[in-house]
Amino acid sequence: QLQLVESGGGLVQPGGSLRLSCAASGFALNYYAIGWLRQAPGKEREGVSCISRSGSGTTYADSMKGRFTISRDNAKNTVYLQMDSLKPEDTGVYYCAAFRAAYLYCSNQRFEYDYWGQGTQVTVSS
Repeated sequence: QLQLVESGGGLVQPGGSLRLSCAASGFALNYYAIGWLRQAPGKEREGVSCISRSGSGTTYADSMKGRFTISRDNAKNTVYLQMDSLKPEDTGVYYCAAFRAAYLYCSNQRFEYDYWGQGTQVTVSS
């Protein structure tokens, strides 16, 4: 059974850091582009970052550029999101998602994704 499991969320003060992990089971992650999408309270789910199968193609939402870094370790079947300089507006549930893609392609568009994790809560507050 194909499964994505997120971890690493929590409560952090503004300016702090968190590292999210997305572990895949039941399938080989290297055939899939992976994205992180966020749903803030009362808002639509939005793309945060994505990474291609190769690992060389990455995309970030404008508000995350320079603060977030996505990476993947296909040998460990895991994708990471390093989040630095966190702001209160980064608060939300972060979802890991996957879709089969060309080697260099990824997307921050929600409709592209076929498989989803259950989400992990990130709260940025003093």
